Amino acid sequence: MFVSLAEEPGAVVVTVRGHLDLDSAPSLATKLDEALSRPRPQVVVDLSGIEFCDSIGLSTFVVGHNRARADGGWIRLAAPGEFLERLLDTVGLTNRIGVYPSVADALADRLDGPHG
Repeated sequence: MFVSLAEEPGAVVVTVRGHLDLDSAPSLATKLDEALSRPRPQVVVDLSGIEFCDSIGLSTFVVGHNRARADGGWIRLAAPGEFLERLLDTVGLTNRIGVYPSVADALADRLDGPHG
């Protein structure tokens, strides 16, 4: 799995590529911790390169979401593939964490405040 951070005006984009599972989730958690370490964090997670995601990967998003909200910020999930979009919907995360069709859409909506 590959994870990177990119600064955008007022937000951080975390890009994830490959398989998100028990072995790779700690790498994502480390990058999310870095992105969430600022006051009122605003983080967009680019999921367009995710090929597989298990329950450990999903829990990483929930933990990050909870931490961001506790610090007055938010996390947005962007550009999930068809499999991941169905998975997020099935487990109820689309109603809890904002899910957007693209990174650009998630960044454009960042001024509207947290979803969920």
